[in-house]
Amino acid sequence: MQKQEVERKNREIEQARLSLEDKAEQLALSSKYKSEFLANMSHELRTPLNSLLILAKLLSDNIDRNLTAKQVEYSQTIYSAGNDLLALINDILDLAKIESGTMSIDMTQMPLTELGDQIERTFRQIAQSKGLAFTIELTPELPTTIYTDVKRLQQVLKNLLSNAFKFTEQGEVRLRIAVAKQGWSKDQETLNRAQIVIAFSVSDTGIGIAPDKQKVIFEAFQQADGSTSRRYGGTGLGLSISREIARLFGGEIKLISQPGQGSTFTFYFPQLSPESTSKPFPTPYSPISTDAINRVSTHSPLPTPHSLLPTPQSPLLNDDRTTIGIGDRVLLIVEDDVNFARILLEMAQQHGFKVITAQTGSTGLMLAQQFLPSAILLDIRLPEMDGWTVLDRLKHDPNTRHIPVHIMSVEEGRQRGLQLGAIAYLQKPLTSETISEALGKIKGFVERQVKNLLVVEDDDTQRLSIVELIGNSDVSTTAVGTGAAALEAIRSQHFDCLVLDLGLPDMTGFELIEQIKLLPHGKTLPIIVYTGREISKAQETELRRIAETIIIKDVRSPERLLDETALFLHRVQANLPAPKREILEQLHSF
Repeated sequence: MQKQEVERKNREIEQARLSLEDKAEQLALSSKYKSEFLANMSHELRTPLNSLLILAKLLSDNIDRNLTAKQVEYSQTIYSAGNDLLALINDILDLAKIESGTMSIDMTQMPLTELGDQIERTFRQIAQSKGLAFTIELTPELPTTIYTDVKRLQQVLKNLLSNAFKFTEQGEVRLRIAVAKQGWSKDQETLNRAQIVIAFSVSDTGIGIAPDKQKVIFEAFQQADGSTSRRYGGTGLGLSISREIARLFGGEIKLISQPGQGSTFTFYFPQLSPESTSKPFPTPYSPISTDAINRVSTHSPLPTPHSLLPTPQSPLLNDDRTTIGIGDRVLLIVEDDVNFARILLEMAQQHGFKVITAQTGSTGLMLAQQFLPSAILLDIRLPEMDGWTVLDRLKHDPNTRHIPVHIMSVEEGRQRGLQLGAIAYLQKPLTSETISEALGKIKGFVERQVKNLLVVEDDDTQRLSIVELIGNSDVSTTAVGTGAAALEAIRSQHFDCLVLDLGLPDMTGFELIEQIKLLPHGKTLPIIVYTGREISKAQETELRRIAETIIIKDVRSPERLLDETALFLHRVQANLPAPKREILEQLHSF
């Protein structure tokens, strides 16, 4: 009887365990669906909001001076309310990414003085309008630069400072950046083994937080005062998101506060070696391996004759496809949001472009092959064929490979886009000023017939052979033999592409790339690493860490080098001299 009773108990325990596992799986699936729903809804909300913000801003600017003062005020209110709504949508999307484990961390070097200047510009006006003192202190023992995700670090600091200004009526708000030796929890292993810990302390003289509320405020949608009659607005998402971002970095946020005596939030941020920080952070897509790059570079589908292309459907917008003449600058806009496409069309026409529009990826690809436009504005989330596929096919067709593609999308994927050959990447929502600036850059790039290439190679013979291989009337090549000469050249003029050997007499190629990325003109410079030696996995990881833009690794053959420079210099293959054209044709025929 005892044996039967034990067996019965074991069966009950096993049933309870299976029931718990089933409930856990259902909970995980429910959480996944919720996060996916929030991410998709955030995109669906941001798409129409993008057009609303741009049009409201154009109305509030009242360029034609045909609106009354009250109408301008209404437009400004719409614009302000739209920005508040956008901030809320972004917070919800960030929360969904954190919960689903898909928030990406893109680490790079950043000067601390630059971080301080950006924070100063953001909050100085707020401090003046509230009559508060605002100081930023950087202690002497700090390193010159820190290794961080600039966007996420700024997001945490802006959340902490925004709260400080919101809850402070008089006195001051202070941001102190210093090296910390202690202060974080003892169980924080990443902080305990960090080479350096940077403490970002945000202090205020505001209302303070009661001890029983100090843990609650870090939970999503929770506030110290949650009543319907509360004095201060907000959703309560900022601190929750900041805490989770701090955890992604391996850091921690600590709070010291007393009611009526202000608060101090300290973000303890670890500085680890690149090897230890290259693994924990999830990325939204897998890095492109050397083998994958080799496959992409040596495979190209045969171009479809224009006469065999299906005729695209009639455009939803009244574009310029029937009035294009010889010599016109043609811009193809591939965007499924008709309202936003209309805004882009009108602004592009103001910049002197003839415009063609497409609302699907497949139609956009057909129009690109049919009209061979001067440039393309491309969205990623498209019906029938997504923007990544469109970009990939454009860059593997010799007839369209040279066309500069500027991506404008609500999705994150800047590095992926640049690696695939896009000329630039902007994330929606966009302002009218940002769009106008982008169109101006595209126009300048299209009109500039000669592209500038920088070759950094210490071997004289090899350097001359690279110049001879790539050079032509459409490329102006500057060749130098040291890292210092390369930095000086980048400071003095604009380059469209850089070919770099990793072995230099005065510094390594890795050190040179890091310094290039700190220069104003170097942040978006496409870099092709050209070396005859094998690159180890550790070196490949290091290259991906220090390069925000394009890195094509281990380009060992002259044919591959000619092909890759032609891609990033946007050279028209048909205009190349016959020997170079034959090299590329042979390379792509296999």
